[in-house]
Amino acid sequence: MKYYPQNKIFPMLAKTLFGLEEILADELKSIGASDIKTSNRSVIFEGDMNTLYKSNIQCKTAGKILVLLDRFAALNKKQLYNNIYKLDWNKFLNADSTFCIDTILYKSRGFDNSMYLAQVAKDAIVDKIRNKKGKRPSINTSDPDLRINLHMNRNNVTLSFDSSGSPLHKRGYRKEAGEAPLNELLAAGILKLAEWDNNSTLIDGMCGSGTIPIEAALSAYNIAPGIIKNNYAFLKWNSFDKKLYDLIISEAKSNVKTKLNIKIYASDKDKNMVARAKNNAKNAGVDKYITFDCLPFEDIKPPEQFGTIIINPPYGDRIPIEKLHSFYKMIGDKFKQSFDGYNAFVLTGNLEASKYIGLKSSKRIKLFNGSLESRLLKFEIYSGSKKSFKKNGSN
Repeated sequence: MKYYPQNKIFPMLAKTLFGLEEILADELKSIGASDIKTSNRSVIFEGDMNTLYKSNIQCKTAGKILVLLDRFAALNKKQLYNNIYKLDWNKFLNADSTFCIDTILYKSRGFDNSMYLAQVAKDAIVDKIRNKKGKRPSINTSDPDLRINLHMNRNNVTLSFDSSGSPLHKRGYRKEAGEAPLNELLAAGILKLAEWDNNSTLIDGMCGSGTIPIEAALSAYNIAPGIIKNNYAFLKWNSFDKKLYDLIISEAKSNVKTKLNIKIYASDKDKNMVARAKNNAKNAGVDKYITFDCLPFEDIKPPEQFGTIIINPPYGDRIPIEKLHSFYKMIGDKFKQSFDGYNAFVLTGNLEASKYIGLKSSKRIKLFNGSLESRLLKFEIYSGSKKSFKKNGSN
């Protein structure tokens, strides 16, 4: 077991969504992380407390930042208890502190219940502190002083501290959402996958609660997504450095751009959803950077000759199949009729319906919208030959 003083380098793990690992790795590199390695839905990296705070505050595609504490094998209850008990928990918890343990259990012989796993870990931690101080810390699952993550995979245990608390995709701006709101991390990742340059025209013609245009505005105006979040778990740590944290927040605020004229447009046929999107944008402080309108997709008129359009159409859960196919055909027709010069992106979980768009996609990127396997489809819209289109200056 090793302990890492706050001015030293220590290992961390950032959780993300499938397909966004490389994007998150680039974000972490930009804030000074080192020894970066991507894995399935996660990125392992190293850094100091400055990196820890910045990764929580600035990374748009990170869902959680965990500080790796220890790794060991546990084939039975005794080994699990002993390996946890031997750690010096008095460095992290006082007798009057509160903590909780989040467990993930996967294919581990001798362990078939994640609650049992948490109970054994809790007993080891409590016993260690009580044996030294005569008192024990208590459990608080809603707002603990220390949130511990225990991951057991095939009897291999990873113990971590959760530095984020509530998931980082909960930026704090989305007070109102529709039936199936797009995850903020996914929206931010889609903007990167679409290679939007933070400068050219961006359109979301089916904006719902506004997640894509809001994330676009945050990115374009260099607004760190974590500025308005004030419930990070690390704020309660014994090692919390308030001076460093305040400096990072101050720097993030000073780096916000204001004197720009980036054209971000958002529309939806549902006036209630447009109202929700406007309110969410106001909560995020970017409402003045987005032009909202209430109109169906087929009535949109692109304001500029070139740009990027991103839509997340219905997947068809409550729509008759014939009507859904006609709807996707309308999308393709609209692209061809009105969006010459645009790169068009469609996120859909219905690959059969997407065939009715009637255009050949130049990219098909596998993603997950919640638990639903989806594709981000790219269509390069141009009249005439592709060669002449690119020669005339399209991006």
